[in-house]
Amino acid sequence: MAITKKKRVVKEVKQLVMITIGAIIAAAGLEFFLVPNDILDGGVIGLSIIASELFGIPMSIFLIILNLPFLFIGYRRMGVKFTLHTLFGVLILSACTAYFHHFEPVTDDLFLATIIGAVILGTGVGLVIRTGGALDGTEIIAILVSKKRPVSVGQFIMIVNVFIFILAALLVFSWETAMYSIITYYIAYKMIDIVVEGMEELKSVTIISDAPEEIADSLTKQLGRGMTYIQGQGVYSGEPKKIIYTIVTRIELATLRSIVEEIDPHALVAIENIADVSGSNFDKGTAH
Repeated sequence: MAITKKKRVVKEVKQLVMITIGAIIAAAGLEFFLVPNDILDGGVIGLSIIASELFGIPMSIFLIILNLPFLFIGYRRMGVKFTLHTLFGVLILSACTAYFHHFEPVTDDLFLATIIGAVILGTGVGLVIRTGGALDGTEIIAILVSKKRPVSVGQFIMIVNVFIFILAALLVFSWETAMYSIITYYIAYKMIDIVVEGMEELKSVTIISDAPEEIADSLTKQLGRGMTYIQGQGVYSGEPKKIIYTIVTRIELATLRSIVEEIDPHALVAIENIADVSGSNFDKGTAH
């Protein structure tokens, strides 16, 4: 029991450390590149930048105030742990933006600030999300809305951000800044995907063939990946069939297709995208 508790404590400490690192990185992207050049991110961060310009109050204050309603909703709908992690991340982000605000920006070139700032910001936000938290309350609303309406999380956030960018152009900044902000959002969004899901694209492959043993043996030898046989049955023939299931990287996919086509040109090969894989020693190629 003590060992289990110790593991939980260690895991929680690691999560908090990763959230801290992610929030610090995100704050650096904001204060060293984006905010000094009047470039927005989306969501609560974007609203905080606009509010700071309108009222002359530090952005760090609005990061906390504007996130509070979303945190309350998150507490009721998504659990205590997620809410506490998000609150912790928001507090660290707020403190770091307040501290970094006293330093000079790295560049005043809008193009460089947009690209580099977005990459750094997306990396930080991605680390927090991967750990089990968030830095932006609109993500909580997006998740809840997507469960009740035919709108994906990404679509909802995009709609919200379009209104934020238009608002920024009308009230505070220029249309040029708003357009740079759209580029920032897109790059940051892609960086979040890379950090959360990884750069290596994984594919699940299902192979139906009359020579399953030969194909599986060849794939195992050449790719070093384990295979799983799924027992099936032909609908028309009624004959039992061994269906091969495996997971490969995008780079290995061409080799797999070549092997299957060489052994059985008539084999059916179905390929699907996979966001993540854990367990079964996948990285060592011994999954089976």
